[in-house]
Amino acid sequence: MNPTHRELASMALLWPALAAESASEFASVLARELVGLAVGPEAETRAEEPEWTTRNRAALELTAVRLRDFSSSSEGATTLICAPFALHGAAIVDLATRHSLVEALRGAGIHRLFVTDWRSATAEMRFHTIDDYLAALNVLIDELGGAVDLIGLCQGGWMSLAYAARFPGKVRKLVLAGAPIDIAAGRSKLSVLANSTPASVFDELVELGEGRVLGHHALQFWAPQDLDRDEISRILQPVQAESSAVFQRLESRFRKWYGWTVDLPGIYYLQIVQQLFKENRLATGTFAALGRRVDVSNVRCPLFLLAARDDDVVAPEQIFATKKLLHADCSVTSAVAPCGHLGLFMGRRVLSTVWTDIARWLAQSA
Repeated sequence: MNPTHRELASMALLWPALAAESASEFASVLARELVGLAVGPEAETRAEEPEWTTRNRAALELTAVRLRDFSSSSEGATTLICAPFALHGAAIVDLATRHSLVEALRGAGIHRLFVTDWRSATAEMRFHTIDDYLAALNVLIDELGGAVDLIGLCQGGWMSLAYAARFPGKVRKLVLAGAPIDIAAGRSKLSVLANSTPASVFDELVELGEGRVLGHHALQFWAPQDLDRDEISRILQPVQAESSAVFQRLESRFRKWYGWTVDLPGIYYLQIVQQLFKENRLATGTFAALGRRVDVSNVRCPLFLLAARDDDVVAPEQIFATKKLLHADCSVTSAVAPCGHLGLFMGRRVLSTVWTDIARWLAQSA
């Protein structure tokens, strides 16, 4: 059987000869060929943006992000979910009834709840950096009163930890879920690919997008192009049988979410690849944010670390190693959920059990 384009790309990306990158013209040409294999032909049409399940309103509009307000009342502490800004949209936190983190947290007593809805990067945003996004997050938190309980999901997790270390007085409690913090502490498919792929390949991916990483390119480069029904069922942990009409509607909603991607500023993307994945700066104390070196031991608030047992995107060790970076006075609670990466944020059983426990933890006095 002849290999597919994606299989050829995967084999080529793992070709040992490429691990020793050179600045030669050969490396540049080869990188472009690899990217061409990985991303395939241009998408002819832009997928339709997924809808949100829970009623909300735009509380603040910035160039980089929209602050969505899901609050059911003005009672209690303010909780902000820092959604991932990596590939798919922030609707990951509100996919469908029984598959919504927003719904789970509100049902467990979190009344003042907000979400970062990161905007897909326009051509004018191609030079935005990590600092630009941390600055935007700072504006949102100031808008919410200057102190929040912060929940960082996946790529929003390292951003949340960096923010809490840079502004320790602005985060009362911190939840990190499926977040890549110490890349050297464990191995995942994502971290292995990021470390073994020459930087020239990532540069070419940005060049193909004329200064941005286009979402449909990244989806084909990093993620399975099409998940089968069994895999979607494992992620969502539904009540309904796969053959039911209810599940088929849920599957359709998931596929719509999965197919809609965000474009990333090229500078931001390359900084993440180099500084977070290749050089592991956040864990080694050499990461700088908004003019200062970020020292994770500055974080003093209580932390909750949540990992997925079967996660091939972020190894549990990569998030649990956070505890070794913190000050001894910082209290840490940890949990492992029986699911894969996306199941942490969409899985029915995980949302109704683990996240309910996290909501109770957030409600407790620090």
